Amino acid sequence: MGRLNAFIKKVMGSRSKNESRETDMVSTQNSEDREKEMIIGLDVGGTHTDIVLLTNKGVVKEIKVPTDASNLFDTVLTGLEKITAGVDVGLIQRAVLSTTLTTNAIVQGKISPVGMIVTSGPGIDPSFYQTNDHYYAVGGSIDHRGREVDPVNPLEIEKIAGELQNAGISLVGVVGKFSTRNPDHENRIAELLKSRFDKVFLGHKVSGNLNFPRRIATTFLNAVVYPIHKQFYVAVKDSLEKKGMRLPIHILKADGGTMSFEASIDFPGQTLLSGPSASVMGSLPFASDQSDTLVLDIGGTTTDIAVLIKRAPVLEPLGIQIGPYNTLIRSLKTLSIGVGGDSAVRATDGGFSIGPDRVGPAMAYGGDFPTPTDAVFVLGLADNGDRDRAVEGFKTVADAMGVDIQTAAADVFDAACKTILEQARQMIDDINSKPVYTIHELQEGYKVNPVKVLVLGGPAQFFAERLKTLSGYDISVVPKWSVANAIGAGLARTTCEVTLFADTQRGVASAPEEEFSEKITKQYSKELAVQKAFELLKEKAVRIGAAGEDLDFEVLEELQFNMVQGFYTTGRNIRVKVQIKPGVIHRFQQIADFLETETVPLST
Repeated sequence: MGRLNAFIKKVMGSRSKNESRETDMVSTQNSEDREKEMIIGLDVGGTHTDIVLLTNKGVVKEIKVPTDASNLFDTVLTGLEKITAGVDVGLIQRAVLSTTLTTNAIVQGKISPVGMIVTSGPGIDPSFYQTNDHYYAVGGSIDHRGREVDPVNPLEIEKIAGELQNAGISLVGVVGKFSTRNPDHENRIAELLKSRFDKVFLGHKVSGNLNFPRRIATTFLNAVVYPIHKQFYVAVKDSLEKKGMRLPIHILKADGGTMSFEASIDFPGQTLLSGPSASVMGSLPFASDQSDTLVLDIGGTTTDIAVLIKRAPVLEPLGIQIGPYNTLIRSLKTLSIGVGGDSAVRATDGGFSIGPDRVGPAMAYGGDFPTPTDAVFVLGLADNGDRDRAVEGFKTVADAMGVDIQTAAADVFDAACKTILEQARQMIDDINSKPVYTIHELQEGYKVNPVKVLVLGGPAQFFAERLKTLSGYDISVVPKWSVANAIGAGLARTTCEVTLFADTQRGVASAPEEEFSEKITKQYSKELAVQKAFELLKEKAVRIGAAGEDLDFEVLEELQFNMVQGFYTTGRNIRVKVQIKPGVIHRFQQIADFLETETVPLST
């Protein structure tokens, strides 16, 4: 028997070695295959759309195409076509798009008419939060514990549905005050509407956060931008398929994470302000992990400003504000100002104005209006354009100021730089006037004090030296500064969050946003709630496009309150919120690590 056991051990040992050799061979093959894999990052800016092709060795191809604000579909498709020319598209792992399409639609008022049906709860009149003309406050309410107070009236909903159809409305948003605790009323109304409208957006699915007014606005915005986002989705998918390119496409969100293009159809509002978040993701690898960093993305049309606290972006704790709408759309805190390299410079009575509009490119590049970029040429800081045209453009400005052309150019360039710095200081003051949140946690009592500035964007190398002189900051230009946003978009990780509520007295745990509900006992704990939330988070992340290796979980909030009746505890009210941490996708982390060593410091 001893010999038999020794023989078995020998066989098992040799088999393990063979299996190990096979595993090593597979691993080597997988490594070789992964080195060939590519990612496309595409960022739509106000002036140019930047596109990069990435492998784990770095940026292998980069291009710029002019942004046609009136036809962003063609802009994106042209960029994708050019970046994939001569490339085996079968090796492209994914493409990530940062788009201004939905943001522009809201800002410019080019939105579709929709219907809004809102139910309330005790103590509030939903009419106060009216978003549009076709807005109906209806009967039916749920209380803060998720218990029905008044039922939905089907006849009332049927009547409203008829009025909306007669008005030509095909999209409807439905929001209840405490639908995040119990979505039954929203689901009931949706059931009555679904056969009569193209799509119905439900508040509890759009956001799991408590805040009735913001959830109304968020649901409304998802509905109004749905047609243009869907048109964009269909145009991109169809055009790529006609060219034989079946790429997995993701969209960059306002929180610096991504979601699959397919998933974005149900949540188009998540694409609002994705452009500024690309600025943050493009700078993240180069920020200090010990102190605060100010990020300045200077484009042709605008400058986007953001703050990082030890590489953690500052977060809008409730959600973005866009136009008159306060939302629950999770977002990095950014500020966009109407000063960029191509901002129009106009002579005024004894002076000049800069922006906020862009009429066209700098005169040095063939435009018709002087710009801060032309000032750079006049001052001899750049030589890759037509300096004579730039000088000609500044004659009018100089005459209005009563100075020579060189002085006028210097004054304009300084004014642009000072405006950017002043707006950055005001943003820091605004952050410090309130509780400071990052993407990971509340920074209790923290005061933001940047000691380093990262500059990126097309004209970054021209502005950075002057910004350093005027501010005294430690300023660096990030590597690949002119396409850093596209790199940031391409490397961004899929993010999402889940909020779970548990009421041990009622015996129910639920996450209505995820269509989850289960019965629980009175012994249900906060720890069990977190565990369940993580399970739901994993399912959601994979559903919207996350890779298993990028599921970096984090608890954002865990609260527990005892419910007391008389002198006795009758149960616990538990709320937990978890997320996938924003960051760089694991497989291409080495690109960020490599680029991190390439930050360009300025001369002292």
